[in-house]
Amino acid sequence: MLVEDILSRDPLYVEDSTFLTKARQIIRDNHVRALPVVNSKGMVLGIITNQDMLRVTSTRSNVTVSGFVEKAPFLTGQMDILDAARIMLKERKTLLPVVESEEKPALKGVVSLLDVFKKIDIDKAPDKPVSDIMTHKVVTTRPDDHVTKIWDLMVEKDFTGLPVVKDGKLIGMITRFDLLKGTARIGKESERRPADSMQVPVEKFMSSPLFSVKPEDSVKAAIQLMLKHDVGRMSVVKEGKLVGIVDRNDLIKSYLGE
Repeated sequence: MLVEDILSRDPLYVEDSTFLTKARQIIRDNHVRALPVVNSKGMVLGIITNQDMLRVTSTRSNVTVSGFVEKAPFLTGQMDILDAARIMLKERKTLLPVVESEEKPALKGVVSLLDVFKKIDIDKAPDKPVSDIMTHKVVTTRPDDHVTKIWDLMVEKDFTGLPVVKDGKLIGMITRFDLLKGTARIGKESERRPADSMQVPVEKFMSSPLFSVKPEDSVKAAIQLMLKHDVGRMSVVKEGKLVGIVDRNDLIKSYLGE
């Protein structure tokens, strides 16, 4: 299957002159992880991501996208989708622009890892347990941790989500999108306000219910569950205890044999 078979042909995008506040609003309101950035002639310059939005907490209206554009590889319509996935994994990008050609990078569409994930041939999933591919050392947060602490941690370590644990049991998940919601963002940006305005607890923004798998569950089962519930990561739980986490990237890497 080729990139042109799965690309989104009318993608959201921003120009390099777009204000950051507007780009952040588009990312937040449309729940997208990245946006292509084009110049005034429609040529692709790169992308801007929700990670960039976490790094920028200023509400000044005169800051534009131009200084925050990330260079990113271009995809073309004739590329195989698995090759596109390998590029995204290597470059640690969840979405890449599709252009007419390298010489003329006019925006034709976008492809995300989620687009590729949805086209995985389940019957070709590797015959191995989730425990073989999961992250074993999981960084977690508590429900009473402050949003500002988790915000800084996600920026520093490039986490997309963290499990929320109380008394050794998993009770929720907090993600970048949760942090970009208005109240959490305002709390982060309230550096000149009284201290108590910044002490918003994680439990106010965490997501639930949770979806989890067991260490012995198969990679195939994990892919099916993640597709069914449209989630990007799942906790791995044994006897009620969190023992790992597996995300969409882990499953795609396993499918590709990497």
